[in-house]
Amino acid sequence: MTTDTTADNLIPSTSTSTSTSTSTSTSTSTSTSTSTSTRARARASAINHARTTATATRVLRQLRHDPRTIALMIVIPCLMLVLLRYVFDGSPRTFDSIGASLLGIFPLITMFLVTSIATLRERTSGTLERLLAMPLGKGDLIAGYALAFGAVAVVQSALATGLAVWFLGLDVTGSPWLLLLVALLDALLGTALGLFVSAFAASEFQAVQFMPAVIFPQLLLCGLFTPRPSMHPALEAVSDVLPMSYAVDGMNEVLKHTDMTATFLRDALIVAACALLVLVLGAATLRRRTR
Repeated sequence: MTTDTTADNLIPSTSTSTSTSTSTSTSTSTSTSTSTSTRARARASAINHARTTATATRVLRQLRHDPRTIALMIVIPCLMLVLLRYVFDGSPRTFDSIGASLLGIFPLITMFLVTSIATLRERTSGTLERLLAMPLGKGDLIAGYALAFGAVAVVQSALATGLAVWFLGLDVTGSPWLLLLVALLDALLGTALGLFVSAFAASEFQAVQFMPAVIFPQLLLCGLFTPRPSMHPALEAVSDVLPMSYAVDGMNEVLKHTDMTATFLRDALIVAACALLVLVLGAATLRRRTR
């Protein structure tokens, strides 16, 4: 009788031990799987040089087969500068005063349009979703786009600056290389803004509609039409947080000073920091597909 009771007591104990062991094994397996998946996602989301370079190469290869986009990014800013020069043919000093500022604004606008539309097209066509299903993180994708369009921005800024200074007679006191630096930073800022805005547009038409909201206020408040200190205090305060204001201020520093000033360095760093910040925001808000 005692033996039966002891046996009966041992049966549930063995069952409980087996259940606990199975549960522990399952939990351990699930935990290991989860941690492996987390590490895989972390590796995919980290910026990888090879993946970034491959993305940039793919974008540049696509641009090579799209002559209209190349013309929009490289030829149009130069044509606008030529048009502006002969609009003020009777007053060269006016061209000198605003030509340098527009030398940075034109690349910003064109890069904004092209980048936002190109990124949105990849998302609506499903290319972006297929790319992100591979071991390609958002950081790789954004960095690759920035690298590709940044290379185009270098060519664009160099051609526009050379045209303005050596062919259209833009008179600057400082070095033309400093003009080129600000123009390049503006083009990169336009690229970053385009990547960021494309996340909130559902169609190419909507991407273009963002231009009045993102670009036009900066254009009006950057000090191109009137000095910022003469604006209403509220508008001046708004202009103080807009990156285009510092781009125009940097161009004006090159017009007035022979050497690189502390103010120019501050303005250039602010524009570069804004471009980097917007790129990070663009990576954070990038979506696989259009809802």
